[in-house]
Amino acid sequence: MSTSVRPYSPADRDAIRYICCETGFSGNPIDPLFSDREVFADFLTRYYTDWEPESSWVAEVDGRVVGYLLACARYRYHKWAEFCILASLVPKVLWRLIRGRYDVPTKKYLHWCLTNGRKETPAAPKQSAHFHFNILPEYRNSGLGMQLVKTMVNNLRARGVKQVYGQIQTFEDRRTERVFNKYDFHTLDRREVTKFQDYIGHKVYLSTMVLDLTGNSRLFRDAAYSVRTQDDASAG
Repeated sequence: MSTSVRPYSPADRDAIRYICCETGFSGNPIDPLFSDREVFADFLTRYYTDWEPESSWVAEVDGRVVGYLLACARYRYHKWAEFCILASLVPKVLWRLIRGRYDVPTKKYLHWCLTNGRKETPAAPKQSAHFHFNILPEYRNSGLGMQLVKTMVNNLRARGVKQVYGQIQTFEDRRTERVFNKYDFHTLDRREVTKFQDYIGHKVYLSTMVLDLTGNSRLFRDAAYSVRTQDDASAG
């Protein structure tokens, strides 16, 4: 199995949108929770692929895109772009709702977004880059997720970014948080997310994990070693 991480290109856009929808329901396909894949992918990925593609990377296995990491280093610009994207999505969603194109779970999801979405989103640091990533289920134990994170860290540090955070789905045992803690991410905030409660028999949380890019964490050392190793292999 040949694996690699590389910068995003426009040809990857459809694959990223597919992976986003295939993993949007706590790592599983979003369809039982929200049936409109176009809107879901637009909301979660369109800014990164269309407005800041230079901060995005994909993971490949044997030439197939199986994961991605999307980051935002231009956080002031992101707010304005996010407003524009929402302004284009709201009329589309309302029209489809009026036309009866949404099933009951989709309507419940939209209701959650309007009533609980913001208050169940954990606090995030101001003036900070951010990222999110997803890997198809069959490749989650391949190490590609951490390769994506290390690639992003190298890139953002080289661009002078001082801090980055991700909001990661976690569970009561907090194993996912501990993996990030091992690389010197710290947990800023953690809140229960109720949109899954009708489908999953355990609590799901969203945790804000923050990394100081000016320090010397294990992640930086590992990332630098990975880059040197790749360079040595290329030279050989």
